[in-house]
Amino acid sequence: MNILQTPVRFYPFTGGVENYVYYLSRELVKTGNKVEVICANEPPSPKEDMVEGIGVRRLSYPGKIANTNITPHLPLILSQTDFDLIHTHIPTPWCADWSALFSKIRNKPLVVTYHNDIIGTGFANSVAQIYNTTALKMVLGQAEKIVITQPDYLDSSAHLKNYEDKVEVIPTGVDLDKFGAKTQKDESTIFFLSLLDEFHKYKGLEYLLKALLTVKEEIPDVKLIIGGKGVLLEHYQGLVSSWGLESNVEFVGFIPNEKLAEYYSRANVFVLPSVSSLQEGFGIVALEALACQTPVITTKIVGVASDLENVKAGIVVPSKDPQKLAMAIIEILENRKLQKGMGTRGRKLVEEKYTWQGVALKMEKLYNTIISNKT
Repeated sequence: MNILQTPVRFYPFTGGVENYVYYLSRELVKTGNKVEVICANEPPSPKEDMVEGIGVRRLSYPGKIANTNITPHLPLILSQTDFDLIHTHIPTPWCADWSALFSKIRNKPLVVTYHNDIIGTGFANSVAQIYNTTALKMVLGQAEKIVITQPDYLDSSAHLKNYEDKVEVIPTGVDLDKFGAKTQKDESTIFFLSLLDEFHKYKGLEYLLKALLTVKEEIPDVKLIIGGKGVLLEHYQGLVSSWGLESNVEFVGFIPNEKLAEYYSRANVFVLPSVSSLQEGFGIVALEALACQTPVITTKIVGVASDLENVKAGIVVPSKDPQKLAMAIIEILENRKLQKGMGTRGRKLVEEKYTWQGVALKMEKLYNTIISNKT
């Protein structure tokens, strides 16, 4: 098949959707498909490129609206590009809107992966609500299939309820070659990873910092390693300073891909205390931590939460509850045997259920079915 992917950004940009498209596309190429990605040129990279067999065309953009790069040349490129099927992604309008329009104009099937709802704060939320009641309906209406990564999202997103007959659940995956136990565990170390900006406040870092106040009372030398950068970095640094946590928190900034597994592996526990079911699509970072044999503490919102709870690879806590979060952290940090058992079971879980090879096979089967029905 000739598959066109239209994420807003792509490798070397790193983020949940970007990683999803990268790993999925890489596996689809391995099974003999042609995959081309059209995206914004952020960060600045070659305009035409090959990334592990994936053709990439990066377009200039004059600016962004919310978290979406506006690429004026996208309509022209879509009109000129050959494809059998176009696969786009929500929550980034513009790319999804034009993809849906050219799917209709050219009578080619459209697949949408619905990672999470489009919401915002203040004026941005007003714009999001207008979009959700207009253009989003056009995108979802045009789609042959809507892919979600966890079944609960069908209930938590009001925008999907009218399209239930189109929805397919295909989980996300993890690269088991890249993510594995790379080094020995440190002592009393917590790891958190996210972009530190307004769009990712739902990852719950502020609640983790509040929980750390309680953890510190029981484990004075506890260390929280925070990976990621963004416009809220100084805000979080201010909280750490005002709460007297300077000796317990280290901000390490952006972590290159080749170093991520080391950070996951060194930690005794990875914490993802997400607070918004509308914004948290799956939580790929939780899978990466499990693959590195690191226990995970998260909330029910995160896609892998039920599985990790069932196999006892971590602890699921209520969202926005720093006290229960602290108790879970203390329970794991104080028990090396528990850490090791959780780590072993977590690795086994991702090997059995969350490989990118398995995800790509399911997606390829979905593509084939759609194309067969269209012709």
